[in-house]
Amino acid sequence: MPIDALLFDKDGTLFDFAATWGSFGRAILMTLADGDEDRAVKLGTVIGFDLAEGRYEVDSVVIAQTVDEIADVLLPHLPEYTHVQIVEVMNDASAASQQVPAVPLTAFLDGLRAAGLKLGVATNDAEVPALEHLDSVGVRGHFDFVAGYDSGHGAKPGPGQLLAFARHVGIDPARIAMVGDSSHDLEAGRAAGMVTIGVLTGLAEEDALAPLADVVLPDIGHIPGWLSSR
Repeated sequence: MPIDALLFDKDGTLFDFAATWGSFGRAILMTLADGDEDRAVKLGTVIGFDLAEGRYEVDSVVIAQTVDEIADVLLPHLPEYTHVQIVEVMNDASAASQQVPAVPLTAFLDGLRAAGLKLGVATNDAEVPALEHLDSVGVRGHFDFVAGYDSGHGAKPGPGQLLAFARHVGIDPARIAMVGDSSHDLEAGRAAGMVTIGVLTGLAEEDALAPLADVVLPDIGHIPGWLSSR
């Protein structure tokens, strides 16, 4: 069955996770710790982030969870903050983070659109920062649909965002591929009845993605060749 649309995760898929989000982790922890580096280090252990190395653990809550869920984990360690305030700090830092594309995105997305594919983004980030990230590299207009965890369709690994994209573009989910770097992305794709493509520009290794993926590729730049070979 041909694929007529591609739905992308954002962080770790369109954008290289480690290159983009190391500075974000340090920024939010130092802000929440009011500049106290020792306290920031302790907060980092709570969310699976090594402040000194600027590196996330493979099971870090930041990788696939929503901002609300990350705030839930941090809240018991930040009695001076409300949940809403922690979310605001993270959303502000997220919107300001410099994005590092996994591949040259404009040319890549131009090629997909020229091939007649509908394109979308489904992320567990909030919608407003997600749109700002896409806009910051000049590709917001390439997508027919962008949804965050707060867009009204739920969050991954639930299939709500994915099925909303399918309805929006009027394409059977079986003719859509969900592309992502985490098990949450691929579980959502399977739940929605979509083809699943894993990529290795996040923190998950191939062995972790393969059981849930129809194919695992080094990065999204390999998708056109894979589509041609099907």
